[in-house]
Amino acid sequence: MRITLAALLLGLVVSPVGATELGDPDYGVCRGTDSRCYHDWGNFDPADGYRLLVYSRTAGPRHAHLGTPLGPGLNPPLNDDNVAVKAVVGLGRDNGFAVDYTEDVAQLGSAGRLLRYNAVMFLSTTRDTLDDPAQTALRQYVRAGGGFVGVHNAFGTEYNWPWYEGLLGNANFYDHSAHQPGVVETVGRRDVSVQELPHRWNFSDEWYNLVPYPTRVRVLAKVDESTLARGVRGSLGHPGHGREHPVSWCQYYDGGRAWLTTLGHDVKAWTDEPLEGDQYFTQHLVGGIKSAMGMAPFCR
Repeated sequence: MRITLAALLLGLVVSPVGATELGDPDYGVCRGTDSRCYHDWGNFDPADGYRLLVYSRTAGPRHAHLGTPLGPGLNPPLNDDNVAVKAVVGLGRDNGFAVDYTEDVAQLGSAGRLLRYNAVMFLSTTRDTLDDPAQTALRQYVRAGGGFVGVHNAFGTEYNWPWYEGLLGNANFYDHSAHQPGVVETVGRRDVSVQELPHRWNFSDEWYNLVPYPTRVRVLAKVDESTLARGVRGSLGHPGHGREHPVSWCQYYDGGRAWLTTLGHDVKAWTDEPLEGDQYFTQHLVGGIKSAMGMAPFCR
């Protein structure tokens, strides 16, 4: 079934047949791991190629891997310290998808503009980075079958918007452990973002504790808390999540696809500077981007 953007904006979109029982009472949308929660309205034609929009605006603390704030507009000049955005642009070049980037909220202000992209990535955004038009456009875009990729501090964004919390899988950043090495465990072998990874791999991060904790999602990777030499207790006292401490997961949400990871804090993860396990992080991220865009099977 194909739907026009005009019908979408007029609110004429309905849920797929049979998906009503999959509705979430907390967020009022169809969400989870059942593909009936995906709305395939035919808005994305593979013949047009694949394109990702990276959004990294911050309205609070700014992670070092983002570097200096970007100028206005789409694809402003990058500085040497904008290492994470540069890395994603390079990943697109090496893996067959185009990448645009911005920190200008006006670039997210219409669903029509967002529908140029197969997925939108929130890359370590912080606090309230969207105005009302951008919030509306993002929701319309996801409902039209768009993909969403949330990386690291995307979980510290839009705290007061319940729909966005649901997009993250019913999860939000609470606090984190010390930045330290740990062991990531992949969960399952089917999903494209984990199928080529070792079962256990070393990585360094500030390991996020989550309140609320993700539900109705497919967990793809978790951290083995017993490998964290400095412990998992966060700065606000969160004790960690024990044996089930997720770091990456996926879900269908309100018609779209969402692939999510709390990983990516270390600047070295985005550069050529050596960091143990960074090749697996990169591989994991590329698989997640491709699946959210529809280049590969999603959330298997």
